[in-house]
Amino acid sequence: MNGAETLVKTLLGNGVDVCFANPGTSEMHFVAALDKHPQMRCVLCLFEGGATGAADGYYRMKQDVATTLLHLGPGLGNGLANLHNARKAGSGIINIVGDHADYHLKYDSPLKGNLDGISEAISHWTRRAADAASVAMDGAAAVQAARASGGQIATLILPANTAWDAAGEAVAALPPKPLRRPDKDQIVTAAGTLRVPGATLFIGQTALHGRLSRLAGSIAARTGCELMADFLVPRIERGAGAVALTRLKYPIDDNVVLLKNTRHLVLCGANRPVAFFAYPGKPGTPEPEGCRITDLCAPDMDYGWTLEALADELGVSPADHPSVVTAALPNVPTGSLTLEKTGAALAALLPDNAIIVDESVTSSSPIVAATHSGRRQEWLHVAGGAIGYGLPCAVGAALACPDRITVCLTGDGSAMYTVQSLWTMARENLDVVTIVFANRGYQILHLELANVGVDQAGRNAGRMFDVDNPALDWVSLAKGHGVAAERVTDMDGFVAALRKGLATRDPYLIEVVC
Repeated sequence: MNGAETLVKTLLGNGVDVCFANPGTSEMHFVAALDKHPQMRCVLCLFEGGATGAADGYYRMKQDVATTLLHLGPGLGNGLANLHNARKAGSGIINIVGDHADYHLKYDSPLKGNLDGISEAISHWTRRAADAASVAMDGAAAVQAARASGGQIATLILPANTAWDAAGEAVAALPPKPLRRPDKDQIVTAAGTLRVPGATLFIGQTALHGRLSRLAGSIAARTGCELMADFLVPRIERGAGAVALTRLKYPIDDNVVLLKNTRHLVLCGANRPVAFFAYPGKPGTPEPEGCRITDLCAPDMDYGWTLEALADELGVSPADHPSVVTAALPNVPTGSLTLEKTGAALAALLPDNAIIVDESVTSSSPIVAATHSGRRQEWLHVAGGAIGYGLPCAVGAALACPDRITVCLTGDGSAMYTVQSLWTMARENLDVVTIVFANRGYQILHLELANVGVDQAGRNAGRMFDVDNPALDWVSLAKGHGVAAERVTDMDGFVAALRKGLATRDPYLIEVVC
């Protein structure tokens, strides 16, 4: 075997069987090794940001790592924005990045760059394979690193000669090191704090869905504390039967209001809430003056164990039922098209257990409100705030959960960053309904201009914010990538298109002119 073959066998032997790929010449021996192992599902992405975003979505739903295959420094650089989102989401990803043969690096060839520096800017773990004999061991270490701390970005740089030279055998990855935990005194103190009036338990990561969310809800029921989460969370359970909590909003002014009565903020699996940006005359954090913040358990610590320990300390019992959302499905709306009605249609028609990837930006707020009491869904948000995440994240989520419908809500400006992901949806026959809100601009920038004190956008600002003249034709764009699509301008058209999209097992796109 050569080094590349030992790496593929090592990945498969350690349960990593999906590769989101955009390879080049320096990766050809790894491609040949993948070709010999059809049990590795190779998914071609036509842009590196599509590959890294898909790996992020896959991890969020599968709760285990996939790998990307990228080409040299420029390829890794192209994937950086969605690796940023993945890092903020706590997703585990293994990047396999080819490089020139080590003896060729002395020449200033066109694609030579600071690959190690690019990787270290975004990865928790970076290693350059020294020779073919060490590649399998390096691959096992990358698996261990990607699964550490609840999920990390691990990048293995594979010089071409380490891939083609003769090597040994596959290597089993060691399990990740145990996660750090708070000590007993911190648990006791936090439990006492949560009993005090004005206390809020602020949770994140996998405490926002499944068993841990219900445990957090039981703690809130036992103590009477508020249960809250940040705005852009990686994955959250919503709709009927989901644990009721308050999720922060985008504007800092709104969050100041939401937290105005909080006197004690206990963080478990979440960082301290903060404004997206600094604004003249506005606070950087939303909690009131004098609020006591207890950083009990960071997102890279064992917050599951911590919630269990809190529940034990508080004497939580099966009688402490969490407050849950009650189903209240709206009627299917008709008439003129509004975002509120669009949300109502989604609430009325989405099936139970749907996955919603939300990058609808300024269109999001009324849709989130309208779907609050719909059937149970899980929502994935752009945790790092870097746009261009929605379409590729939907690719990864749909591939991880082929038995569930995936709906991607996106703005037209955001979707253009990674429009190539539509082609991957078509090639892989993924069950994704994409809804593009075609408001013809980066509307959030109009809001941000006002937030920094500029009352009116002039000609140059307008030309930088508006996605118009010419208007994007999403029906043509989708069909050109192999995805059936239609444009709607009223609610009857939207409802008919949504029903059609949900009924088909192939990808479908709806352009909502708003």
